[in-house]
Formats: sequence, C-alpha cells, structure tokens
Amino acid sequence: MTAIPRRLAGWLADREALPTAGRAALGYYAETGVFDRASLQLRRIVDRRMDAMIADAFDPVEDALAQAFDVQSVEFSYDTKLTLPAELTLGQIYRTARERAVDGNDPVALSVWADGALDGDVGETDAVGPIRFREPITIEEWETGPETPQDLVDRGEYLTRLVVAALVDGDMRDAINDAEYDDFEVSIDLEPDDRKRVAEIAQETLQSELEASFERLPGEIREIYDWAVELSERHQDRDPHFRELLADAQAGDRDAGERIREEYRDAPIDDLDGEIDLFAGIEELPYLKTQYARVGVIYDGMIEMYRRAGLPVDEAFKRSIVLSIIGAQIWLDDVDDFEADRAEGQLTPVTAEYVLANDEDEAYERIVAVSERYLDLATEFAAETDSPLSGIAAEYIRRSGDPSVLPGHETA
Repeated sequence: MTAIPRRLAGWLADREALPTAGRAALGYYAETGVFDRASLQLRRIVDRRMDAMIADAFDPVEDALAQAFDVQSVEFSYDTKLTLPAELTLGQIYRTARERAVDGNDPVALSVWADGALDGDVGETDAVGPIRFREPITIEEWETGPETPQDLVDRGEYLTRLVVAALVDGDMRDAINDAEYDDFEVSIDLEPDDRKRVAEIAQETLQSELEASFERLPGEIREIYDWAVELSERHQDRDPHFRELLADAQAGDRDAGERIREEYRDAPIDDLDGEIDLFAGIEELPYLKTQYARVGVIYDGMIEMYRRAGLPVDEAFKRSIVLSIIGAQIWLDDVDDFEADRAEGQLTPVTAEYVLANDEDEAYERIVAVSERYLDLATEFAAETDSPLSGIAAEYIRRSGDPSVLPGHETA
C-alpha cells in the first residue's frame, strides 16, 4: 500500500464502487501519508472485543428479563451507534501498550478478553475463550497509575467495559423518554404493551450494574461522568426554547432568526462550563457550543475518565473524537433527518441553516462547509496524536454522508 502514490490513493478513495471502509483508509492515507496496517488489524480485534463487552453487559439484562417474563432464557440486543469513540480509544491504548512493550510479550494478546478463535487470525494468541483470571483492580491501584504495558491494557479494558455500559444506558434512557422501543429486541414473543416493560427492565438493570462498577473506581472518575451527563441534560432542557425559536423563524420572525444566530449557531464557547481549553484556536466554529453540549460533551467526559485513570490519551486525541462526533451528528443524522426534523420543529444545524440562509442553495453549501470543517479538523488532530484509526473514522463519516436528500443539492 505504501508504494501507491498518494494522488492515486486519493483518486481510488473517490470511487464509490469501493467499500466505504476501504475508501476511508485510502482517503486518510492520501491526506496524511499514513497507512498503518497494524492499526487496521488492531481494529478487527477491538471490534470483536467490543462485541464481547456489549454481550457481557447484557448478560444481567437477559437474566432480569427471563425472570420478569417467567421464561427459562431470553436473548436481548439493543441497536446503538454510540460506541465507536470507545472502540477508538481502546484501540489507541492497545497501540500505545504494544509500543511500550519491550519484553517480547504482546500485552494485547494477554488481554482478559482474548479469544484465540477470533483474534488468532492476525497472530495475536492461541488462547481459547474469554479469560477472566485476573483479580479486579483496587481503588488504591487505580490511584497509583498504570506501571506496565499490561496495566494499560487491563485498565483500558475495564474502563471501556464501563464506558460501553454508560453510553448504552444513556441511549436507552433517551429512547424511553421519546417512547421509542423498536431497538430493544428480545427472542420471545411480546404483546404490544410489553415493549415498554422490556425497555424499562433493560435500562434499570444496566444502570444498576453501572453503579456497581463505579463503586470500584476513584470518585473523580465518577465525578467527570456526572458532570458530562448534567451538562448534556441541561442542553436538552433548552429544547422547547429552541423549538419555539425555529417555529417563529419559519413564520418569518426576523428577530427569532437573529436569536438563533446568537444563541444557537454563534453562541460563545467562553460561557460554557467545563474545559473550554479543549477548543483553543477553534472557538469560532459554527454551532460549536450547542453541538458540544448536545453530543460532544458525553465523549469529552468519556475520554477524560480514561485520562483521570492515568491512561495515555492526550488532548489532541480527545479533540479528534469530539469533533468527529459533532461532524457525524450534523453530516449523518441531522442531514438524514432533515425533513422529519423540519416537520416536527426540531432545531438542528441543518434546519437552522434553512431559515438563516438567503436561499436553499446557500443553506446547502453552508451545511456541507461546516460538516467538512469539523471532519477536516478531526483528521488533523488524529494525525497530530498519531491515531490512524481516529483519522480513518473521520474519513469514514465524511464518505458515509448523503447530502442529496437536502434542498439545493440539485444545483450545487
């Protein structure tokens, strides 16, 4: 791959006949000159271990559902897209642990989640099955910080398992609040009224398990999680106000449009609680404050949990993740949901531009430009922190969007 000229890689990345994942890897190589085959192999390992962690988190949920519905067993699944940043963070920790290993052992292969049947195809280990033989890390050990590459792997995996549960728990709570139960899937036949019951049992069980996991961690790790959740919920509390502004602006109220600019698109980041240094030098990005509070803060808090545990995740990596998530929210979700959001009065960067711009063509161009800006910055910070997986993820988001659903696309 490294023998392919970067210009050719860029040309190939733009060929839509190729799989999106391959185009993303080629695009990142064309942009940065970095092609790390080991990281791509590592991503396969992380994907499989993440699946195992999610299944592990759902074990008590399945037990609770079996008891509640008086059946011998239940298979449960929940469709969520929120775990990618945790996968990327674990991959970065794995990569760092391997770089620090000097004794000939692969700390990733000695993971408690190693499964030879799955991981062995990339030469990782001959072990069979999830090996849970290590003693849990004590609070005192957490406070001393990791000392060996194996410590990095063990702590990274413990926190990732907790973070996965936290992200899924939050997503479940949002779904229940919106009375959306289709993503809660079980292997038993249900009456229509049972779907809400399944959702509530699943979320309550997962939350209980999550609380028990936090008890085994230093308090400051729980504090940063609570801070992120509180800030996100505070933003959600403003949703009725934002909906009112959008409705007034759609009705022709110029003052409402100006308030959308001031309070939503160009809201100053300097009055936001938390670590605003995260955005030093990029404070003028449109929608930065509101979209950070909407989706980015959860992943800021997530990565800060790793940092508070002494794990090697630097500021540039956190910037890359947060900016990718905001870019994905706009370029994928908000673009795809534009018609529904406009009909339902939901203020997003996409619905905002169609009341702020002079015409549909201008609105379309602004949405493409702001999405590209977020993803370009995410790619830059991924290169700065030497995280090919994060850079490829940003490219994947970029190449997965479909702006053809937006008014103005035809004349762009």
